[in-house]
Amino acid sequence: MRILQVCPRVPFPPHDGGAIAMHDVAAGLARQGHAVTVLAINTPKHFQDDDALAHLEGVRLVTVPVDTSLSPGRALKNLLTSSLPYNVERFVSPAVAARLTELLQNESFDVVQIEGTFVAWYVDVVKRVAPAVPVVLRAHNLEHTIWQMLAEREMNPLKRVYLGHMARRLKKFEEEYLCRFDAVAAITEPDQRRLRALGAPEPVVFVPAGVDMSRFQVDAAIRPKPRTLFMIGSLDWLPNQEGLDWLLREVWPQAHAQMPELELHIAGKNMPARFQNLTLKNVFVHGFVASASAFMQQYEVMLVPLLSGGGMRIKIIEGMALGKCIISTGLGSEGIFVRNGHDIVLCDEPSEWVRRLGSYYRGELGHAAIGQEAARTIARLYDNGRVVESFLDLYSVVGRRVQTA
Repeated sequence: MRILQVCPRVPFPPHDGGAIAMHDVAAGLARQGHAVTVLAINTPKHFQDDDALAHLEGVRLVTVPVDTSLSPGRALKNLLTSSLPYNVERFVSPAVAARLTELLQNESFDVVQIEGTFVAWYVDVVKRVAPAVPVVLRAHNLEHTIWQMLAEREMNPLKRVYLGHMARRLKKFEEEYLCRFDAVAAITEPDQRRLRALGAPEPVVFVPAGVDMSRFQVDAAIRPKPRTLFMIGSLDWLPNQEGLDWLLREVWPQAHAQMPELELHIAGKNMPARFQNLTLKNVFVHGFVASASAFMQQYEVMLVPLLSGGGMRIKIIEGMALGKCIISTGLGSEGIFVRNGHDIVLCDEPSEWVRRLGSYYRGELGHAAIGQEAARTIARLYDNGRVVESFLDLYSVVGRRVQTA
């Protein structure tokens, strides 16, 4: 098959959840002999050279530079004059539309896959230029639900109003654009139900994010340090910031008082100054790390204190693949097939977090056995090869439907 993948950023390097999900599907499709063209917006934040995907045989990268930087002035103008949410408008570019048009006019594709809400606007370009080509939306998140959750917990009244307004605009956009796709791939089953409730056209299928197991092999030479916790994630994403703030405020003071030898190690790119400058005892800030796999293997228990968000937490999948015991909020694990106490530890209240950390500290949690079960769960359900097969099945179904319509 010939697949055109439209991405809101160059999916490289595969360090964060969105990049990993896009990169690994393109790589997996190409590995099975399919031709993949990746049309990616080259943003200032994630700018890459045009040969960034040269290591993937069968994948061609086409980039278009677009300034998607956040601007208070442009945000205010958008609020007053645009029907599009600001988070979407930042990715709308005549240059991208022109390059997409050129590709569709000069080449033949069996399917176009659009990666997420921020580039959903381009479905109109595909439908106008190549109406016979099926278009699949891969819904990484329901964006409006993330902003709703953030608004509900925001203490600043003005910020709460703005976040709520953004959530409503995003919901209106998602409702309006979902029906323009020929199929939707939800990254979790809860999102699959939410997408159907919003009016997404069938088929709406559940296709999880997977793990390229070759990238997450346990290094027997690395021995994790006892009594250590770690958290890793993109710290320019508001839900990750919110979760870390909550952990440091509501959980860590009690945990440290009761478990003085316990260490917390924090890694993530684009870390705000308030995290970079932490001076809490036994809290170690690493910033960006080149290898998530190597970082994870140095410590024993992974923390995912997520309070807002949607989609699937790829870092949980990766941590499980490495045999890590993970302590997470219920929301953090949403959409991942896990069982509390079997292959993950779930808790929401700060007191319960402290209690579970105490069990780990005293050697009573059984974190090694939980980690082993986690690795088995990932190998059974989330290998990237299975994900690619699910997409190929979806492409076949939607291709036949469009041809007979």
